Amino acid sequence: MKLAIVGEYNPDFEPHVHTDAAIAHSSLALNLDVQSEWISTVDAHITTLTSFDALWFAPGSPYRDLSRTLDAIQFAREQNVATLGTCGGYQHMVIEFARHVAGIPDAQHTEYDPYASRVIVSRLPCSLVGREMEISLSPGSKAAAAYGRCSITERYYCNFGVNPDYVNQISSAGLEVVGIDAEGACRVMEIAHHRFFVGTLFVPQARSQLDHPHPLISAFLLAAVR
Repeated sequence: MKLAIVGEYNPDFEPHVHTDAAIAHSSLALNLDVQSEWISTVDAHITTLTSFDALWFAPGSPYRDLSRTLDAIQFAREQNVATLGTCGGYQHMVIEFARHVAGIPDAQHTEYDPYASRVIVSRLPCSLVGREMEISLSPGSKAAAAYGRCSITERYYCNFGVNPDYVNQISSAGLEVVGIDAEGACRVMEIAHHRFFVGTLFVPQARSQLDHPHPLISAFLLAAVR
């Protein structure tokens, strides 16, 4: 299978190194031949992405080209392409869905425009960089099925999250909240009827190991080849 990792690759950024390693871990465990390729957002043309079986929107923001990123996410969502977004990637999945499905056409990320009228992704009250936290997953969700349990612990690298003022509107439109932290803050969202369209504020690849591939990443790859 062919996997496109959309983002601005930086070999000195830990989550990007973890991303490559986690794909290798799950590929080996699943006996899958996964050909992964990093694609900058400035090169994320739809005509390029149609040749891939799955899209992973990577950590690290702001992206160089917001417009092409959102076009790529919309393409994946509408064409039922297996999609995973972690940290910054997840935040952009929420922006795309808010603009095109949830009725918030001017939805914005504060990194691109802190003075926007409707900031859907805003700065967190406290940085989560380097923290590990417990998350409760909704029974029956794709995320819970991947983990095989509803209580998990994951690591974060982020300073931004979904603005709580808009969580209910977006979730009601179909990008559902399926993971919350101990304070009830939204940390995982997914589209139930999609092949695989899951976004996490945390970085699951950071906890993947050769002898313990990350279950969410393995589920993502399996969804792409089914």
